[in-house]
This record gives sequence, C-alpha cells and structure tokens, in this order.
Amino acid sequence: MNHFNYKRRATNDVQIGNVTLGSGYPIVVQTMTNTDTLDTEASVEQCERIIKEGGQLIRLTAQGVKHAENLKNIHQALRDKGYNVPLSADIHFNPRAAITAAKYVEKVRINPGNFVDRTKSFATVEYTDEEYAKELEKIEAKFIPFLDICKEHNTAVRIGVNHGSLSDRIMSRYGDTPEGMVESCLEYLRIAVAHSFLNIVISMKSSNTLLMTKSVRLLIERMDAENMHFPLHLGVTEAGGGEDGRIKSAVGIGALLSDGIGDTIRVSLSEDPECELPVAQKLVNYISLRKNHAPIKAKTSEKFCPISIDKRTTHKVRNIGGDNLPIVITDRSKKNDYAINLHFIPDYVYVGNQVPTKIPKGMKLILDYQFWTDLTDQYPLFTSDELALLDSCNSKLKFLRLNYSDLAKGNLIDKLVILNNTVVILETNHVNGVGEQRAFIHSLLENNCSIPVVLHRSYNENEAEDLQIKAGVDLGTLLLDGFGNGIMLSNKGAIAATDIDAYMFGILQAARVRTSKTEFISCPGCGRTLFNLQDTVEKIKESFSHLKTLKIGVMGCIVNGPGEMADADYGYVGAEPGKISLYKKKERIEKNIPEEEAVERLIALIKEHGDWVDP
Repeated sequence: MNHFNYKRRATNDVQIGNVTLGSGYPIVVQTMTNTDTLDTEASVEQCERIIKEGGQLIRLTAQGVKHAENLKNIHQALRDKGYNVPLSADIHFNPRAAITAAKYVEKVRINPGNFVDRTKSFATVEYTDEEYAKELEKIEAKFIPFLDICKEHNTAVRIGVNHGSLSDRIMSRYGDTPEGMVESCLEYLRIAVAHSFLNIVISMKSSNTLLMTKSVRLLIERMDAENMHFPLHLGVTEAGGGEDGRIKSAVGIGALLSDGIGDTIRVSLSEDPECELPVAQKLVNYISLRKNHAPIKAKTSEKFCPISIDKRTTHKVRNIGGDNLPIVITDRSKKNDYAINLHFIPDYVYVGNQVPTKIPKGMKLILDYQFWTDLTDQYPLFTSDELALLDSCNSKLKFLRLNYSDLAKGNLIDKLVILNNTVVILETNHVNGVGEQRAFIHSLLENNCSIPVVLHRSYNENEAEDLQIKAGVDLGTLLLDGFGNGIMLSNKGAIAATDIDAYMFGILQAARVRTSKTEFISCPGCGRTLFNLQDTVEKIKESFSHLKTLKIGVMGCIVNGPGEMADADYGYVGAEPGKISLYKKKERIEKNIPEEEAVERLIALIKEHGDWVDP
C-alpha cells in the first residue's frame, strides 16, 4: 500500500453473473432489499427501483429454505422483465438455506460467525488446541458441501464477517478485536483455497469505523502473507440515516477507498434501499478523481503502523494537542454569517482580516497576523512567508498556515521542531489531498516533531450531501490514521456555517475521536426486520437525542443486534413481530415487550442505571 499515491489494490477477478469484481474493473455499488423475500411481487418491484437508481448488485435476505426457494421466482421475474443485475442471497444460521439459494442466484453471502456456530451467547469457553481443531473440522464438514454446489452452479460467495456476530468460539480465543474478525474470515478462506474454490469476495464490517478499517488492513496483511488476493466489499454496518449515516459511511468506507482498497461498496442507511445508491456512487466518483494524479514524493515513516490505533504524539499548546480532544475551527472569514449552533459550538472562529461586530461574546477568534491585535481571546494566523515574524509575536497561542510544499523551504522542519506555542493549520489543494497531508505528517514523524496539526480542507459545494461525503472522506481518513489535533472546514457554496460546524463535529464523532451528540447505531433494515425501522429510528431519536454521552442501538432483528449492543450502551432490538427486547451492553434486560411500550421501558432502564438526564 502506498500511503501517498492512489492506486487500486491488486486482486483476483471474481465473476458474479455479468459483473466482474476486481482491481481491473470499476468499483461496483450495491444495496439490499428490505421486503419479505417470500413476497415475490414486492421484492421484484423494489429491485426495479434499485436498478433504476444505479444498483449493480442486489442482495436479498433468505432466513430459511422457503425464502431461499423463492429467490428462484424473484430471479426469473426480473429476467423476464429484461433485467440482468445479479442477485445475492444473505444467509445467517442456516447452511441448508445457503445451499438452496446457491442454485438460483449469482452470489451467496454467508456469515462465518453463525454459518456453523450456534447462536451467540457471549459465554466464555476455554478451548484446548485439540478442541479448537475439532470445531474447525465441523466448519469444514458444513462448508465443503456448500462450496460444491456453488462450483456446480458458478455461484460466487461472500464471506461476510460482522463485528456484531463473531462466534463465541472466536470471541473466547481472540476477543472482540480486529484479530478476531480476521481469524473468523481466514478459517473459511483456508478451507476454500484448499478445495480450489476462489470465486470469493470478503467483507469485514462494523459500526465502529476505527475497528472496521483496522480489521480490513490487518486482513490484507494476513492474506498477503498467505498469497491470497481476494476482492473486498466495504461497508459500515448500522451507520444510521440522514447526515450521521452519510458522514459515518464516508469516513469508514472512504478511508479504505483512499488507500485503493475495495472493489464493491454498500452504504448502509436506515432509509429506503434506493437512497443508498446515489451516496455510494458519489463516494466512488470522488475517489476516482485521484486516478493518475501528480505523484507525491514522500517516505512512509517507520513510526507509523496502519493497523495500530495509536495516535500521533504531540505536545500541548493551550487546549490543542497533547491529551486534549481535537478542536473545531469554523471559517467565517468569507461569510457574513456569525450565528452559532448551541449544540455544536466551535472552539475557535477564523474571521480573517477583521473582528465582526455581530460575533457572540466569549468566542475565541483567529485573525490574519497583519490584522491581529493583542486582545483577550484573539490569536494570530501566520503564513509561511511570515515565519520570521513568529518569534517577535507575544501571543501565547499562534497558528501557522502551511502545506506540504512549504517543507522544502530552507530548514522549516527544524524550525517546527522547536516551536512550543504554535499550531499548524495544514492545507492542501492537491487532487489527492489525503496523500499530501499524510506526507506532511509522516515528515513530522520522521523528524520527531511533535507540533500539533489542525487539518484544513476547502470545498465549493452547494449540496449538503456532497460536502458531507467529501469532507468525511478527506478528514476522516487522516483522523483514523491517528493524525490531526483538530479540523477546519471551509466552503464557498451555499451551505449555512452552522450546518458546516455540525458536519465537523459529526466527522470527529464518526472517526471516534470526539463525542458531541447521542450516537444512534441503527441497521438499514432488510426482510428480517420486525418493525417499521425508519419510523422507529425517528421515534427513538426524538426521545433520546439529548443524551449526548450515550450510544443507542436500534436493530431490526437478532442477527447483529445483540453483538452490536457490545458497542452501544443500550439497545432496542426486534424480538418477534410487535415485540421488542431491551439490552444494556451485551446483556438482555427485558424480552418481548409490546412495541407500543418499548420506548417508555427503555427510558426507565436508562434511568435505573443512572444515565438519564432530563431534556
């Protein structure tokens, strides 16, 4: 992997009907229906809407053999209408359903966490090496017949690992870790390779963007060591809907696409499946602009590890760097807009060349050095051309605007090493700005320079979704690398400054570095969902959005529900039609509550554990 210059990761080709996945082909966008797979008419109608929105591969759930059998009717109905988009069956807990589905669709997704292993119980069981080997033999006994059917019917397979449904066996030996996710996948891959079945795609998904990206990178490292080069399907599970879902997906998926990783993607939103596809295509299109870009000459620092969760060590300058949370700088220098959203108050306001009269009192202002005065809560911003003036300025906090090319000027890096009251605002205009900003920070690492760095990106967007996606990719990638002591986002288009501030806080939260609001971990819904997901998510948000320190999961069924509760503080999970189970972390506290009572019972549960505050 080249950290600075964009290039697709080399993979095997995998044929899925009339679609080829692999590094020599365009990245494929896909989604999943949320209809009952036994309802042929509704499923076909939704597939048609998905195809019209650009879906290139469609997944349908098949929780039982009857559902798997009906895929034949859905498949035929679409072919009769002239549609050739390949279909994929989504299987959990049921090898018989997988074998049936493999006869009728172009691809079958299995989950190694529950294909053979029993339903997750979170029990801790110690396995001897001999006992563990016997468990692998059980997997092989169930997996090989499935692969034989896939060979016979030219059916591709996705080995889809979900953080929320790792088996108790994997959890007992590896824990809730990237290593556990990777080993869960490799167990199945080794069996497939040993039996010469290579028509395989892999996914490693989690609602935690940091865990997801580190797991994928670790998997690639392990696959390379075993001479495996399977293509990858990318996605952030339970990303939610609206602004949060788009930003979280852009951060997680975009960080991997930026490294050339990923051959097909799904953006999992708690919205209609058709809504996912334009978002996914925008992500792919934005990354594709980096193809054949002007080379960035840089060296990867040996102090950086792409699978480590460690952050770059920096010294503290007032409330920036060190152990401080990353800051948010709002850019109001070109906008006559000084409103502040009280839910997302920026740490600093960049105002350019003058102090506006309408700025709320108490805000910390950043001014261009030529216009700065030594007043309380005003701080100067220097350019690289004004570097000589830094030492004579008596401000206790100074900002220095730089880009990667500035490092070539004289002995700038030596100067940065000794500065102790200055923060870099790092800019880029390169088409691969992620690579260029990485190159700057790798240079700091190599020279033992601990100066804090705020990542600054500029755009010209009029549509909120476009800005959320692009900024989520560009800033989120660096934050997940462990880089950045803050972010600053500038935009020339017609998007309100307060909205841009909200996006910045959203990006920091999606990258797991600063929490500013309730995090709702909600699934996108599928044919297994046991309640109206979109209405329920909105109802949950209305009741719990003020609990800014909590993560609340909203899951349509038990497949990933209990597992993802491990990353949520509380969970609302479909148990059966009209019935809800409530969780505290991994523990189910109440089961089969009538749906109409579930929100009030969840409020009571949160109060009981001392986590409730009144709105």
